[in-house]
Amino acid sequence: MLKQSAGILLYRMTDEQLQVFLVHPGGPFFRKKDEGAWSIPKGEYVDGEEPLAAAQREFEEETGQTIRGNFVKLQPVKQKSGKVVQAWAVEGDIDHNAIISNLFEIEWPPKSGKRVSFPEIDRAGWFTIDIAKQKIIPGQMGLIEELEKLIT
Repeated sequence: MLKQSAGILLYRMTDEQLQVFLVHPGGPFFRKKDEGAWSIPKGEYVDGEEPLAAAQREFEEETGQTIRGNFVKLQPVKQKSGKVVQAWAVEGDIDHNAIISNLFEIEWPPKSGKRVSFPEIDRAGWFTIDIAKQKIIPGQMGLIEELEKLIT
């Protein structure tokens, strides 16, 4: 079954410069990864679930903050894993230092029998388009490029 995610590409204009909000995945696998590891806040949803509602829920779960506004649907993108990401752009401003992410649990270290909890998102940030293109996972680059065309 094809996995599908829904997410929010939050953006703002600061000093006439377009910035986007990205999140960095938590946990041991991404601890030392930076360029090409960041993402829009997103998560999986099931058939029959309204994708925009799922995107808003995932944003709140990953950041601890709700987002409202005029959501603009972007073209879906397909990540290397085959997962299709539905995304909406919305203008807004949140404090990237005040995120509170939900937790996930894995066996760590592997085969140790110990279960450890990690935040799904360990940090977030606002980035100019050029820097965001370096930070975001390659499969989501099209979202930033489409937003850039819509806004500039």
